[in-house]
Amino acid sequence: MKYLHTMVRVANIEESLRFYGEGLGLVESHRIENEKGRFTLVFLHAPGDENAKVELTYNWDPEEYSGGRNFGHLAYRVENIYALCQHLQDMGYTIHRPPRDGHMAFVKSPDGISVELLQDGNLDAQEPWASMPNSGTW
Repeated sequence: MKYLHTMVRVANIEESLRFYGEGLGLVESHRIENEKGRFTLVFLHAPGDENAKVELTYNWDPEEYSGGRNFGHLAYRVENIYALCQHLQDMGYTIHRPPRDGHMAFVKSPDGISVELLQDGNLDAQEPWASMPNSGTW
């Protein structure tokens, strides 16, 4: 058995690419436009890890998606959890579970998909993160 990818449906491809690409730093590996099926698939991966892909599925006809939380979450190991959380926060995203312990945080995509960020190794607790409360659900 070999892991291929995780698919998440997205309502706005541009906003989702901003989050996953500019925000998390994922790289687009390829894209499929299917006019007959009226959908676009965008495959992304973390730099240097082309085997673990996320497939963003954008259906051209409007649909309302709910229940992102019952999907579970995506998880990524990161080099500096504090720097990435600050970057995402500066972009206007809420850190729902701040990295108080220097190890784990959660943020949500524009479609409500929870993304777990795990520090590669451990960092000492740092302010303002150590005192920051949770926000909403993740």
